[in-house]
Amino acid sequence: MNPKSRRLLLAAGLASLTGLGAGFLTLAPGRRARAEPALNLPIEARGALVARTMVQGLDHPWGLAPLPGAGSGEGFSGRFLVTERSGTMRVAGLDGSLSVPLGGLPPAVVDGQGGLLDVVLHPRFAENGWVYWTFSESDGADTRRAGTSLARGRLDLAAGKLSEVTVLFRQTPKVQGGNHFGGRLVWDRQGMLFMTLGDRGGFRKEAQVLGHHLGKVLRLDEHGQPAPGNPSFAQGGAAPEVWSYGHRNVQGAALHPQTGELWAHEHGPQGGDELNRVRPGRNHGWPAVTYGREYGSGRVIGQAETREDIVPALRTWVPSIAPSGLAFVGGAGGPERYPGATGQPVLGALRGQVLVRLELDSSAPASAPRVLRELRLDAGTRIRDVRAAPDGWLYVLTDEPDSGRLLRVEKL
Repeated sequence: MNPKSRRLLLAAGLASLTGLGAGFLTLAPGRRARAEPALNLPIEARGALVARTMVQGLDHPWGLAPLPGAGSGEGFSGRFLVTERSGTMRVAGLDGSLSVPLGGLPPAVVDGQGGLLDVVLHPRFAENGWVYWTFSESDGADTRRAGTSLARGRLDLAAGKLSEVTVLFRQTPKVQGGNHFGGRLVWDRQGMLFMTLGDRGGFRKEAQVLGHHLGKVLRLDEHGQPAPGNPSFAQGGAAPEVWSYGHRNVQGAALHPQTGELWAHEHGPQGGDELNRVRPGRNHGWPAVTYGREYGSGRVIGQAETREDIVPALRTWVPSIAPSGLAFVGGAGGPERYPGATGQPVLGALRGQVLVRLELDSSAPASAPRVLRELRLDAGTRIRDVRAAPDGWLYVLTDEPDSGRLLRVEKL
């Protein structure tokens, strides 16, 4: 056997041992397989997802926001705002009701992964009625180019519309392509808004460039301006909205219920999905550091899987599960519906078609969280969003054309 054949056999053996599969035979010279705690976690299959269908007939639902009861910022009305990627927002009720599309929204570019994306209520929604949402918007001068934008409007349920609608923020630059819009929204405890933005697919290297918004997590005030207290960067020249960089496509984000820190997960290409504790002013690696590989060929992307200056992931998936949606059990302050799971992160998976619960090490300090194992419930369909509602239940959206559902998770 010649030396080249020996190297290929050795690479194949290492790939098999680490679960990387035959698509990863093109390991670069000098790379070694190694045990990585964030990668090699025990996974326990727990059978089928036990969930109740509350609403059906949605067209690729994407985002979910629980609505409070009349005159109360704390209660829950049993209704949700639901976005459909096809460009509409509706009111869905736990009684199975589904409204006609709300009026007043600016048009979204529905192309590939783009369209109407996430939706959240203002922290003082009971007082001001503001609703915020993300959508893919074209460049008026060149309709082939698009980017993720943030809008807000006042909800008028009686009239079935959003009024005083304003686009508060537009990602720059707008580029061609229908992939990696990001778009998740999370309010922090200071009343500032995190907004996730993908690298837009064909522009991966831009995730490492601080002067614009591709491949970044942003932190904005309620008017869409750079939030006070945003980090400064040693490199200089960073856009003032940037909170962190080196992200591929974040489609799940939530605040940790104890620390108030932002946790988020993102899609890798072929392997390399990540769950991260998003650190202000820090580099999360893409595309310089990743366990992901090029589609088809399995070729190495970037410089390595880890690097000292890169924030390490809390959990890495190889092969990919395509995570989407993220919530913490009991994080909404409701009653304990899932004994033994309070405070643990739960996320959906598109490709994996599972609901994933991650068991955290209760003895680890909040500043150094550790995932012990992964529990999977088979959903049999793509899960797009996971939200904790004030009634203590977890609700999920299934990603299906014209038959998407809002489900209540009965058991974890």
